[in-house]
Amino acid sequence: MKHFFSNLKGDAFGGITAGIVALPLALAFGVSSGLGPTAGLYGAIFISFFAALFGGTNTQISGPTAPMTAVSMVVIATIIAANDGDIDKALPVILTVFLLAGFMQIGFGVIGLGKYIRYIPYPVVSGFMTAIGVIILLTQISPSLGYYPKEDKAYVETFKPQAEEVILENILKEEAGEGILVLENFKETIRRAQQSTAADIYKESQTLAGKEASGALGALKILPKALQNINWLELLLALGTIFIIYGFKRITKAVPSTLVALLVMSGIAVGFGLNYRPIEAIPSGLPMPNLEIFSSFNLSSITPYIFTALTLALLGAIDSLLTSVVADNMTKTKHKPNKELVGQGIGNSIAAVFGGIPGAGATIRTVVNISSGGKTKLSGMIAGVMLLIILLGLGPIASRIPAAVLAGILITVGIGVMDYKGLKAIGSLPKDISLGPIKFSSEVLIMLIVLGLSTFWNLVYAVGIGLIIASLLFMKKIGDLTGKRSKVKPLNVENNLPGEFPASLQDKVFIKHIKGPLFFGSTSDFQQLAAQIPETALVVIFRLGRMQYMDQSGLYALEDMLLELSHKNIQILFVGLLKQPRYMMERIDIIPDLVPVDHLFNDLNNCLKWVKQNELTS
Repeated sequence: MKHFFSNLKGDAFGGITAGIVALPLALAFGVSSGLGPTAGLYGAIFISFFAALFGGTNTQISGPTAPMTAVSMVVIATIIAANDGDIDKALPVILTVFLLAGFMQIGFGVIGLGKYIRYIPYPVVSGFMTAIGVIILLTQISPSLGYYPKEDKAYVETFKPQAEEVILENILKEEAGEGILVLENFKETIRRAQQSTAADIYKESQTLAGKEASGALGALKILPKALQNINWLELLLALGTIFIIYGFKRITKAVPSTLVALLVMSGIAVGFGLNYRPIEAIPSGLPMPNLEIFSSFNLSSITPYIFTALTLALLGAIDSLLTSVVADNMTKTKHKPNKELVGQGIGNSIAAVFGGIPGAGATIRTVVNISSGGKTKLSGMIAGVMLLIILLGLGPIASRIPAAVLAGILITVGIGVMDYKGLKAIGSLPKDISLGPIKFSSEVLIMLIVLGLSTFWNLVYAVGIGLIIASLLFMKKIGDLTGKRSKVKPLNVENNLPGEFPASLQDKVFIKHIKGPLFFGSTSDFQQLAAQIPETALVVIFRLGRMQYMDQSGLYALEDMLLELSHKNIQILFVGLLKQPRYMMERIDIIPDLVPVDHLFNDLNNCLKWVKQNELTS
């Protein structure tokens, strides 16, 4: 406890500053997610406090982040569409998915997954982060122009035939569930269809219009309509926000430019009585838990989203632990990755119960905290309390913030979150693979695939596909490298041949070098090397001092080669066999059945002495 308050002044200043920086971003991410600014604020409050309290990075400030919000946005839109566009009906399911993601993160920490997160390849992370930036930019063009497709009657009306089909389909599903024989009794179907009002059809049309316009692809589809229906006031508010955010940074970085932009542009809009579009009302009073998560829990409604919850959990883990590394570099400390995952999971779980969107460790807010004097967990907890105080004291005032201002803030977030380091490296990375006559970099290929799939298809599958491609290409490279460095040569061309060795033996003793792991990616080249050993060979010496690892595929490939050599009555000797490969060979009795223990040598000198002593020329 004494250590907890050892840096009270610095932690208080760091936490308050980080909380102020988090405020506009929390509101903006909440609006972007589709659940509204309150959800963003609640997420920031609870995740910041509890992730700091239970986490493993002392200076980490957590809350809604761009990657987590981008995935959450897809989850929310999908579940709302599946519930006929009724957000109240969909909310318990949405929050249960978020709660499940939090539980999964706790599980990751408990089973010790934290130490493995760092093995995700950089091109996958780079492509994903750039895609997040592109998605945010594209989805915020429409709000910054003041165009909302669900409010465009002409656009919504185009979905009327499709809406009528959906309503009829739902009626038929209801009847099937009730056991009504539809083909024999269309009167009931007609009666129920006639009960659907024009308002019901229009509402369903709005849901379909919103679904069609969601995501990066949807944003591009409605861009022509947005450009035809520009609200110039909204556009000026968004541009003013962007200008202040970038311009104020040139004056000073002591005060967060996003907060300055929020206050200045909101002040102008309210002060001059402009006819702008405000964000959704932020309720006053303490956040209350959404008990419908538990009271209306239905496993069948959650089952389709388990993989999505897993993605959120993994993404939050990666996001948080990358920020933890940044914090370590700044503070010269060492975070505890598994404890950090438990803390993030607890924070996300509690935030979900109270209706907040999920989040992770936030790099910018963490850097601000450290730069302002934060050193212990207290700083992150103070940041959460600071946001709660702002909610309780300034909720009604915050409800008057223009929506276009938050769109402007998000545009700068989208620009900032892209991985420019990875993009700049595209032209300079070695072109190590070829498709016909065209050569290109495998790392660039992975990054572009993840970028394209994440932006225009599915964030969840894009990362998985990127990891699979990266793993396959890596294994091919290692396999090729092992094959290239492994070779067979007669003893008479071996460098550094020890002592005098009978000339009659030198072209009958062959040395096979294996330099690198023998695994499924290198077995093809390995088997080709066997063909290089001539029929006249009496002895093959395998030099294995650089074969650190062998998998089951490599083991059986080696066994096949040894069996072939044994059938030719060729003596097999091993030099420098390491622990893991030896263990594998002993499991299937390569040692001692094919290679007796007295045929294992620590160095080449002793091996060649044995060859001379046993007069293998005879």
